[in-house]
Amino acid sequence: MDNRQVIGSWLSGPRAAAEEAGVDFGYRGEQLGLPKEGPGSIARPGRRIAALAVDWGLCLLIAYGLITDSYNEAAQIWAPLILLALLLLTLSTLGYTPGKRLFGLRVVALDTGRVSPLRAALRTVLFFLALPPLVWDRDGRGLHDRLARTVEVRI
Repeated sequence: MDNRQVIGSWLSGPRAAAEEAGVDFGYRGEQLGLPKEGPGSIARPGRRIAALAVDWGLCLLIAYGLITDSYNEAAQIWAPLILLALLLLTLSTLGYTPGKRLFGLRVVALDTGRVSPLRAALRTVLFFLALPPLVWDRDGRGLHDRLARTVEVRI
């Protein structure tokens, strides 16, 4: 193996190097029994982040417009609390937030399909710790989804 191949495999990451060696990882969600594309498939990170941005913006508008007239107070105190309430209430009842609905996403439990209030609470608390959503498995699920045994899918 020459230096270009060594550097190329290092730059492309361990997954690309393993795939070049013949390892088949499959597609996202295959281990969970989900389809590769279309409804029921694993939600892509871009849609998930965009949905979160919409939900956060909505919470900022509510905090700034209805509760306080100071943007700093709205952003630091009230918007996170409103987001916490939004996630707890909508995920445990509907399975999606307004942002997720706008982008065609839904949170489902792996075994029952419906997210119970306890699972929604666990997922939300872990989400607010900030680190669990940043640690992903090979299916693209965050640690908060893995521990709550949920998955975010397209609808």
